[in-house]
Amino acid sequence: MDPAFNRAAFERLGSNAVVHRQKALNAAALLSKLPFDEVAPGLIGDDGDVQARFLEALVSTKTGGLRVVSLYLPNGNPPGTDKYTYKLKWMDRLIAFSHERLKLEEPMLLAGDYNVIPTVADARNPAAWTKDALFLPATREKFRALTNLGLTDAIRAVSDARDLYTFWDYQAGAWAKDDGIRIDHLLLSPQAADKLVDAGIDRHVRSWDKPSDHVPVYVDLDIEGR
Repeated sequence: MDPAFNRAAFERLGSNAVVHRQKALNAAALLSKLPFDEVAPGLIGDDGDVQARFLEALVSTKTGGLRVVSLYLPNGNPPGTDKYTYKLKWMDRLIAFSHERLKLEEPMLLAGDYNVIPTVADARNPAAWTKDALFLPATREKFRALTNLGLTDAIRAVSDARDLYTFWDYQAGAWAKDDGIRIDHLLLSPQAADKLVDAGIDRHVRSWDKPSDHVPVYVDLDIEGR
């Protein structure tokens, strides 16, 4: 049990909850109204990696299993350091994991803060990010390698707009200027993409009192065969 995670509060709301947390640092969590059939913390490929950035779970629906992964990719800044090397190696491990899971041919959702700006359309001011680990060519190349496995970017599947941001820095009035970037992504396996109904970004949350610098991103999947 993790005393810092108020599991009971979510259970009172009818949700099952699991968390993988590294004290005062990183965490990944999943909530589900359905029971978890399987839960696995930690990304394959490096038994010595203790950072809590990955949590995988499987639930059963009326139409079969649904695999959901909550992830929090390394930021990687500053480039040219071990932090950036770790980011790229972590992405390689995520690519290897996804390649294996896609062989199962089941609905799967990879959701979280990827710390990747995929294209120039995903930043209000791309030039400001050219030397940042989130937008370096190697970072974007790894993200393309991931999606090229056959994963669908849910947000881009429903819209090609240029102002679909999920993060606005607390500095320099970024929110007031709408100087945002899109770094939180929902990637779907082909079987999950077949069930895609809608996806979107709740950007209005950024205007709340004492908000996070990230906003929720959602996807609606027809997992019950409407």
